[in-house]
Amino acid sequence: MKSLVSLFWSSRPISWVNTAFPFFAAYWFVNGVIDAPLIIGTFFFLIPYNLLMYGINDVFDYESDLINPRKGGIEGALLDPKFHKLTIWASLALSIGFVIYLLVVGSDIADFWLLVTIFAVLAYSVPRLRFKEIPFLDSFTSAMHFIGPMIFALALSGVDLFEFKLISIILAFLGWGMASHAFGAVQDVRADREAGIKSVATAIGARNTVRFAFLLYFLAGISVMNAGPHGMVASLAAIPYLVIIAPYLNITDEDCERANRGWRKFIWLNFLGGALISLLLINYSQLG
Repeated sequence: MKSLVSLFWSSRPISWVNTAFPFFAAYWFVNGVIDAPLIIGTFFFLIPYNLLMYGINDVFDYESDLINPRKGGIEGALLDPKFHKLTIWASLALSIGFVIYLLVVGSDIADFWLLVTIFAVLAYSVPRLRFKEIPFLDSFTSAMHFIGPMIFALALSGVDLFEFKLISIILAFLGWGMASHAFGAVQDVRADREAGIKSVATAIGARNTVRFAFLLYFLAGISVMNAGPHGMVASLAAIPYLVIIAPYLNITDEDCERANRGWRKFIWLNFLGGALISLLLINYSQLG
C-alpha cells in the first residue's frame, strides 16, 4: 500500500488533466467519436504518462529535492530512496503497452510526434541528457510535455499541422508552457545553485527570468489572436498571467523564494489556460 501511495503522489495527480485534456480535446474535435485510440490515449496521458514524467524526475532529482523546501507536498513529491527502483520500473512497465498500441494505430507522422513527446519526457530528467539543466532548452522541453499530447492527437487524426491558424495555436500553447516553466524556476534559484543545478533562472537570474516569462505570456496572447475571432477571446487568458507575474518583475536572486506565492496561483490558473487553448482547438474548424 505504501508503494502505491508513493507512486500515486509521484505522478502529480493535480497535473493529470493538464496532459490528458489537450489530447482528448484535440482528438475529439477532429474525429467526433469515442473510439479505442481516444480512450486508450486519454488514459495513457492521464496517468502512465505523468508517472513516467514526474516519477523519473523525482528519482533523479532526489538530492536537490532534499534541500528544496517546496518538495514534499502539492508542488512535488520527495520520493523515499527505497521506492526509486520501483518507481522507474513501474513507470516504464505501465507505459510500454500504451505506447506500443498508439504506435501501431498511428501514421508515420503521428508515431514521430509520440516518440518526440516520450523522448522529451525522459530527456528532461535522465542522466547524461538532463535537458532540465540546459538553460532555455529546459523551458522548451517542459512545454513539450504538455503540448506534445495535443500535437500527437492532431497527427493521429490526420490533421495538417502546417496550417497557419493551427500553427498560431500551437505556438501560443508553446509560449505559455515555456513561460510557466521559466517562472516556476525563479523560486528555486538559490536552492538550485546550492545543489549545482543549472536552469534558465540560474543562468540569467531571477529578475531577467520573470521578465522573460512575462514576454512569453504576452507573445502567446498575440500569437493566438491569429486564429480568428475565437483566438481573440482566447488571448484574454494571457491577462491573468501578466497580472500575477507583474509584481515580481524586479525580484532579486536573494528573495527569489517569494515568487512561490505567484506560482501557487499558477497551479490553479493553468487549468483555465489549458482549457481555453484546448477549447479553441475544438472550435478550430469554425475560426474565421
